[in-house]
Amino acid sequence: MAPYFVAVALLGGCNASTEREEATASKAAKPAAPTLDFADAKSTASAISETPALRAQVLLDHLGFSPGVIDGKEGESYRAALRGFQAANDLPESGKLDAATLAKLPQGNNIPATRVVVIPAAFAAGPFLPDFPSDAAEQAKLPALGYRNLMEALAERFHTTPEAIVALNTPETPVGAGKPIRVPNIPNAPAAPPGDDARGWADTLQRLGVAPDQPKAEKIVVDKSEGVLKVYGADDRLIAQFPATMGSSKDPLPIGDWKIQGVSRNPDFHYNPKLFWDVSNAKDAQLLKPGPNSPVGVVWLDLNKPHYGIHGTSEPQTIGRAESHGCIRLTNWDAARLAAMVKPGTPAKLQP
Repeated sequence: MAPYFVAVALLGGCNASTEREEATASKAAKPAAPTLDFADAKSTASAISETPALRAQVLLDHLGFSPGVIDGKEGESYRAALRGFQAANDLPESGKLDAATLAKLPQGNNIPATRVVVIPAAFAAGPFLPDFPSDAAEQAKLPALGYRNLMEALAERFHTTPEAIVALNTPETPVGAGKPIRVPNIPNAPAAPPGDDARGWADTLQRLGVAPDQPKAEKIVVDKSEGVLKVYGADDRLIAQFPATMGSSKDPLPIGDWKIQGVSRNPDFHYNPKLFWDVSNAKDAQLLKPGPNSPVGVVWLDLNKPHYGIHGTSEPQTIGRAESHGCIRLTNWDAARLAAMVKPGTPAKLQP
């Protein structure tokens, strides 16, 4: 089977800032897009065996304690999500799906881990970029850094990987407009209120299955030892947690007390080779257009430390498994959710 992903040379893409959307976006609002809702399929196919880990990953995602990609595997991101949920519910932080944790998961036995949906024509229409280039100079020629194919788009919409979707179905399952397919049970996101949306953020949220309304953050804490970003609400209560990739030996995480000074949705990316230790300075700087396969994904949260921020990624399966250029990387869906929680001035503590 041919791989669904092609390696992108600019993993993380940090130490480079992006323009604020307010400074670059046209004020003309886009017309309403065709529906991107996934309807339940009338399928006679038998359900797969839904493991406790798969069901727990889906429920944790619903509650804002992200396991990263939903794949049914009991990896470190899953255990970290369990620990976060346990901490938020005053349970022993075992990182295990024990009886006390199961009892706190709402309707754990009534929400299926997967569902069979019909792929909407508007979602299947793309456009897609099957020959997505790895070179920044070639990426700069593209009108947008979109998905390579429908399977990659489906994986992000349902917070998983193409490989996991194949495992839920079969390698022979047809993928296209009007076709049924089994996916993790991530519900349709409600449409954002109408308004000025020149950068297409409402469309992005629906394609990521992320609701526009989220709990509000009083502060965030990036914990390098745990490999997570924690979101605290009123009364210092933990309300969400996301697995993160942060820093490296060449570009260490900037430990200290900072703050969010701006949020740029569907940002342009200013690629400056001089800010990357692993890229030749002989290469030219480039301006890359927005898209989920941008080196900073679909959102950039600017920190008040030059060239550092929190952002999405073009490679969600690497979160927690690879180094970054000093910044904090999340999956696109977790970064989009976080963008709705914070505002300029939100404290951001980065700790070892």
